[in-house]
Amino acid sequence: MPSLCCWSPVLAWPTGKQGSDEDEDSSSDGCDNSLDHFGMIIRLLLIPKGHPDRPQHLQSLAASFTDRYRRLGDLTDLEAALQNNQEALALTPEGHPDRAGRLLYLAVSFADRYRRLGDLTDLKAALQNKQEALALTPEGHPRRAGRLYSLAVSLADRYQRLGDLTDLEAAMQNYQEALALTPKGHLDHAQCLQSLAASFTDRYRRLGDLTDLEAALQIKQEALALTPEGHPSCAGRLHNLAVSLADRYQRLGDLTDLEAALQNDQEALALTPKGHLDRARCLQSLAASFADRYRRLGDLTDLEAALQNNQEALALTPEGHPRLAPCLQSLAASFTDRYWRLGDLTDLEAALQKNQDALALTPEGHPSCAGCLQDLAVYFTARYQRLRNSTDLESIFSNYALSFEGNTLDSVASWKAALTWASMAHDHRPSDCLKAYSAAFHLLPDILWVGNSLLAHQDVTRRINITHAISDAVATCIEHFNLTLAIELLEQGLATTFKLLLQLKPSGEALLPKADDDQLKLLSSELFSGKSQNPHGVAIRRNALIKDIRTHPGFEHFLLPHPYQHLCQASQNGPIIILNSHNDHCDGIILLHPTLDPLNVPFPGLTLHELEHQRRSLKHFILGQNIRAREAESIRLHGRSEGWKSSEQFFEDMLAWLWSHIVVHLYKAMELHGINDGRLWWCPMAPSDQFVQSYTSTLEALLDANSKKPPSSMQTIGVVGVTHHGPAGTGALPGVQQEINKIVSIVGGQNVQSLLGNQATVEAVKLQLQDCSWVHLACHGQQNLQDPPKSCLQLYEGILDLETILRMPLSHAEFVFLAACQTVMGDAELANESFHLGGGFIAAGFRGAIGTMWSMLDPDGPVLAEAIYTHLFSNGKKPQATDAAKALQLAVRKLRDSGVSYERWVPFIHIGI
Repeated sequence: MPSLCCWSPVLAWPTGKQGSDEDEDSSSDGCDNSLDHFGMIIRLLLIPKGHPDRPQHLQSLAASFTDRYRRLGDLTDLEAALQNNQEALALTPEGHPDRAGRLLYLAVSFADRYRRLGDLTDLKAALQNKQEALALTPEGHPRRAGRLYSLAVSLADRYQRLGDLTDLEAAMQNYQEALALTPKGHLDHAQCLQSLAASFTDRYRRLGDLTDLEAALQIKQEALALTPEGHPSCAGRLHNLAVSLADRYQRLGDLTDLEAALQNDQEALALTPKGHLDRARCLQSLAASFADRYRRLGDLTDLEAALQNNQEALALTPEGHPRLAPCLQSLAASFTDRYWRLGDLTDLEAALQKNQDALALTPEGHPSCAGCLQDLAVYFTARYQRLRNSTDLESIFSNYALSFEGNTLDSVASWKAALTWASMAHDHRPSDCLKAYSAAFHLLPDILWVGNSLLAHQDVTRRINITHAISDAVATCIEHFNLTLAIELLEQGLATTFKLLLQLKPSGEALLPKADDDQLKLLSSELFSGKSQNPHGVAIRRNALIKDIRTHPGFEHFLLPHPYQHLCQASQNGPIIILNSHNDHCDGIILLHPTLDPLNVPFPGLTLHELEHQRRSLKHFILGQNIRAREAESIRLHGRSEGWKSSEQFFEDMLAWLWSHIVVHLYKAMELHGINDGRLWWCPMAPSDQFVQSYTSTLEALLDANSKKPPSSMQTIGVVGVTHHGPAGTGALPGVQQEINKIVSIVGGQNVQSLLGNQATVEAVKLQLQDCSWVHLACHGQQNLQDPPKSCLQLYEGILDLETILRMPLSHAEFVFLAACQTVMGDAELANESFHLGGGFIAAGFRGAIGTMWSMLDPDGPVLAEAIYTHLFSNGKKPQATDAAKALQLAVRKLRDSGVSYERWVPFIHIGI
């Protein structure tokens, strides 16, 4: 008897991407011999109803029909298999030892019909029968591995259809359990590896985690290595390896991966007989790689090869086959490539027709619909640009809008499509602009996946160019006089990594029912620690729990982005200014007060080009002035470049430019509303004595800081003074000791917990951060622009990096003074993220922080510390974090009035409340 329990393509509905993984059919041993088939029917007719052997013969006949269906594709064979399996099961009583096997055979027939006809009720029946079969199979049973595997296949099918990550995670878990039960060297071991790799590929394509792609590649290579030459599965495994190599090429751009993908698919094709259905998927994948190489190198022969392979793949794919729609999509893409190269309108017409055919074949609500509709919008755009037909313009916008009504398995591709939709709408249908941007920002939770590492977050933030998207969205909202939506979208896109960590941070407030609250805290804490062995699995379970919580009355918006009515409460204690720069216009938005409408303030004549010029000028000037680290003035002067204008002249010009182009317009607008002084927050900039100024990465960060209650009694101030980095005295900071002495004399020694010199080790400082509400850090700091989470404080014989700080439980945190270098200098490419040490301490739980945009001079530390702490502890009062901004303003004024150069007093800023 052929074993059906381990067969099924994991990707029953492949996407229109480079290619798709599919499992080999290991269920058939060629039993479609017509004489055998006829003999089974004769034997069945000779067995009377009620005979105990009849169910077994029905099962054998069903298996034969299944084999012939898979070989020839005749749907009547599949229906016959299903009917015989149903009759066999009906004749098998509860408790019979063969019942589990017959449940599984029936499930496989339902799964086959689902893949052919796409009816979800068949998939539901397949899953139910497989789950029953597994429940009847005890631990240690020799068929348990096969039944785990078979259940995984249908879970993967359902993920492909509905896009629920819970199904994908369950499929992976079942594959791994099946693999653990299958000895190495067993015929099913490589098959199981291949299917597990396919799920890693699915998860990579959904969540973008490179470690999943690398795992898929490694497992596929292992599966191929276990497959002997001449084995019927060899071609399929070569093809599947090619798919992942092509995925890695598309992500990293290494041509050697693309060449390897082409070679593997060509070998797979050579091993696949002409006319065999599997040949079509090899041809389609080969075509995609030729297309990639054409787009990279521009060789027209690659384009023609892509087109030819796609046409051959389509010709081999029968009507009604699930791979027909993606074949049509791939062929449409090749026609479009040739249209762009040669300009022949018939190619574009062919692309439109093929893609429309593909859409017609795709079940309504299937995740593949999104990509198909978005491709159609692109093709209609190309034809509109050529013919200027108004019906094409209508089709562009209707297809984009429809594509965002269902699920998608590729959030990054949909993000790009939404931004293209917004761009087209800006020129041709302004009423669609805000819909398009709302659709794009709605995808961010999937793109910035909670289970990914901090580094992965930074990578995807750069890849999707979120900073540019925020700027475009806010500018468009301003043009449409919708400032509340501008603020909502801005908040969704700002400091995404920090906000994610804040959601995961343990909280003492239990608003949920206890069981849900305990479970959410457990899952969040596991992710927050960064030590989970399976962060994606934990994140999927957490998301499923949150989805369930939102079904409860009163929790419909739990952990969803806040509306403007909530965000505007951040301006309760003073106005908040948001600055937006854009190619078309630069503006400020002022949140005056929760009771007042937000205010738009245009900056007439200011251009994005000019802003970029000023930013580069400041960067180059600081580099030329040798402002690299906290150090003595003699060292800094020694390293300065020749030919630079004086510090005074440069900063006078820069500050005058800021005032005339930006600040004066904002201040005049506030004066018209009776606001002339008090607290003011920037998101993000501008120096002035008129207001006590602070900065905030997001409105939510400010709301969170305001919601925390300060400690009821005076807390110990933790002081870290790193006078040198190690026994050799490297990185000496002689001013630190004097700085610490000033703090102790003002605060009182009994209220200070000091770590000086060789006491300031990494572990000691970590403990102090957890114990103390107020912390003063006098040391070197370093910003890492290539890997921002690795920005760090340089302590005695070690470093404390930002990622470690972010994951620390800092329940007592109130205020931190970062008397180090570069503590609020971020990456221009990640301007929206506020990814610097100062912002990190706020995200870690501190309500307020003082930091520097560039390095301070070592002698200025004692002066600033004395002025700041004198104000905070004046008249013996208990210090308040809310007074720190005023204290910094007074300290900077004192430093400035002493006659020091601009570069020494300008860089200090306050963040938070």
